Amino acid sequence: MLIATSLVLMLVLLALGTHVAVALGLVSTGLILMLDGVPTTVIAQTAFKSVNSYPLMAIPMFVLAGNLMMRGNIASLMIDLVGSLVRAVKGGLALTVMIASVFFAAVSGSSVGSAAAIGASTVDGLKREKYPARFSAGIVAVGGTLGLMIPPSLGFILIGSIVGLPVDKLFIAGVLPGLMEATLLMIAVVFISRRNNFGASAQKPDWNGFSRRLPGAGAALMMPVLILGAIYTGYLTPTEVSAFAAAYAVLLCVLIYRSVTLGGVWQVAKDSLLQTTMIFAVVMGGSLIGFVLARMGVSAQLVAAITAMDMSPWQFLLLANVVLLVLGMFLDGVAMIVLTAPLLFPVATALGINPIHFAVIMVANVEIATLTPPIGLNLFVMSGIAKLPVHEVARGVLPFYGVRLVGLMLVSYIPQISLFLVD
Repeated sequence: MLIATSLVLMLVLLALGTHVAVALGLVSTGLILMLDGVPTTVIAQTAFKSVNSYPLMAIPMFVLAGNLMMRGNIASLMIDLVGSLVRAVKGGLALTVMIASVFFAAVSGSSVGSAAAIGASTVDGLKREKYPARFSAGIVAVGGTLGLMIPPSLGFILIGSIVGLPVDKLFIAGVLPGLMEATLLMIAVVFISRRNNFGASAQKPDWNGFSRRLPGAGAALMMPVLILGAIYTGYLTPTEVSAFAAAYAVLLCVLIYRSVTLGGVWQVAKDSLLQTTMIFAVVMGGSLIGFVLARMGVSAQLVAAITAMDMSPWQFLLLANVVLLVLGMFLDGVAMIVLTAPLLFPVATALGINPIHFAVIMVANVEIATLTPPIGLNLFVMSGIAKLPVHEVARGVLPFYGVRLVGLMLVSYIPQISLFLVD
């Protein structure tokens, strides 16, 4: 009863516009004060311990790297380079957006950052080629979600730090699911463009333009290769490679492309610090909720209840997906992870589900959450960039919801998509 009342109170606070971290902190602090034999010093100790984590230190550096790449207009280089060849396909510019989203996903680790960078570089071009405004906003919003699955992913870093999984293995597990999702989205984009006659007519591949642009884009193209190569070869840890990524992004934007001044780097650093602070605040609030649930034995009770129901792994995965999809309507991705990971992972492990596989499933749900009204962050990002109402962006995303759900089911019920490279 106490848990149910606390959940209602938290939803009321969120509905009143309270920040997620504040709502989590208030509710969890109230619950801790009601527990017998728990000193109030536990509140500060638990909150500090949650962010005093080596893997979490990768988040500010990856956020900084992604923001620098966005501010430095690196996305425009990728759009021009890829577009030289992909324009040979009907709906080529829309397909170029998806391919560029894969590149940006491999350097930013953020869904919102990817959508903002690609959107700022492509919305006007899509409009000039007569793509409907809501379709243009929709494909950028959907493509941006790949930043959560394709490493380096902030979602995997959070999950790894919360449940104690190695972040490098989580990154490896996200490669094939991310590429599979990207392939499904590319097929959908080409199909919809051809069926509705969106975009300019197919043109011959511009090999001269491609060869002319390739040297200039080469330094940017090397960034995901260096990041992922350093992680997968074991030469650098994810936290170390995050600092390398940030330094490389500064080198690209300030010295090579000269698209950002040193003053601009300082401003980007301040913005990145604010974003990181918000993420860490949510993690702190979520850790307090996790402490309360563990102290009250909720996790153990949930495992016992699922075991008593004799639920099979596939049934649990279906239930977990439904719960996460519903929560995604009301919570952002960080809050979803910090609230549900401590509850769902013990149950998944008890049922024999590989925790790395389950982490990929959780991230796939977070991807969909960024597109789901009324909280979907990518919808609001593209609403501002495309100057469209949020409901119009949601209508542009609607044809791709089915594709994302198909991808979620494939990831959920074919574990080897996630585990093949890990194994």
